[in-house]
Amino acid sequence: MPEWTTLLSYALACFVIIIVPGPTVTVTIANSMKYGTRAGLLNVVGTQIGLMTMIAVLALGLSAIVAGLGDFFDILRLAGAAYLIWLGIKLWRSDGNLGSVDAGSRRPRSFTLQGFFVIWSNPKALFFFGAFIPQFINPAGNTALQTVLYGVIFMAVATIFDGLYAIAAGRAGSWLSRGRIRIAERIAGSFLIGGGVWLALARR
Repeated sequence: MPEWTTLLSYALACFVIIIVPGPTVTVTIANSMKYGTRAGLLNVVGTQIGLMTMIAVLALGLSAIVAGLGDFFDILRLAGAAYLIWLGIKLWRSDGNLGSVDAGSRRPRSFTLQGFFVIWSNPKALFFFGAFIPQFINPAGNTALQTVLYGVIFMAVATIFDGLYAIAAGRAGSWLSRGRIRIAERIAGSFLIGGGVWLALARR
């Protein structure tokens, strides 16, 4: 079991990393503004499921295999970037139907899968974990259990702050007047397009 000082230092490092918005946060904000807080929180659920699978990969020692699949992950990253940009363009072309029946018709599962897909479309996250977490692991202990522990801490911190992003963006969307809906949709669309561009230009 790592010392409490190590765990606190790690949690602080996670906080510093997570508060900087990336592709997953842009998707959460955009969907919260467009479809409401619940949609953004479901994105967070999907993201956490994706993070859980990444942590499992690291704990099982499969990072070396993943590293050898660089071309595959480059294709996945570009596909994810194109997906985000496509969603952003759809919002830019929207007719101001924020909060309409179209929003309610979206299945909860689709938002969860979207969050999962976006986090796995960013393989840089997996390689980041592979470089970040080992810095806090004690080689004399059980490395797999320590990896899982640090992964759970990261997920907990991410859930809290990503959830706050979703709630804040969802409330902002619900407070909008009809005359400002188009502006909100373009802001949300810009977030998605920006996240897609960021993902496309990212390097492992």
